[in-house]
Amino acid sequence: MKLAEALQERADLKVKIDDLSGRLMRNALVQEGEKPVEDPQALLVALDAAIDRLAVLIANINLTNDRTVVDGRTITQIIAQKDCEGTRLVAYRQLIRSASASTDRARGAEIRIRPTVDVAALQKEADRIAKRIRLLDNTLQATNWSTELMERDDAASGSGAAS
Repeated sequence: MKLAEALQERADLKVKIDDLSGRLMRNALVQEGEKPVEDPQALLVALDAAIDRLAVLIANINLTNDRTVVDGRTITQIIAQKDCEGTRLVAYRQLIRSASASTDRARGAEIRIRPTVDVAALQKEADRIAKRIRLLDNTLQATNWSTELMERDDAASGSGAAS
């Protein structure tokens, strides 16, 4: 299985888990003498199975991300850089929006409000940050589709141990 496929399955499992949880809540109570629309025990079994599969996938995805090196960096490091660049971009865009806000004056004698930063220069830097994010995302996407998912062995993951 490719890493990208595992990521898709992880996303699907999260949706399935949310769905099962909602269905469980809707079938948790019934009027006396009535039966639930769906069997809560069967839903619990399906929920537990989905959560167990998700745990395996997350462990394998994390293992693969930590051990796969692209251009001298692990996938984990690339993801961290992309996430931080995204945070940086949000902050820059908020600053640009705030510094670009117009303040209307009713009369010429009122106090004038001026930006304390170079909005044009900040916009150019925001554009450079956005480009870095796109390039990092392209690298991740290509890597995800060319990398085989690594699997933890049972002894290392602890799945064989009693709980």
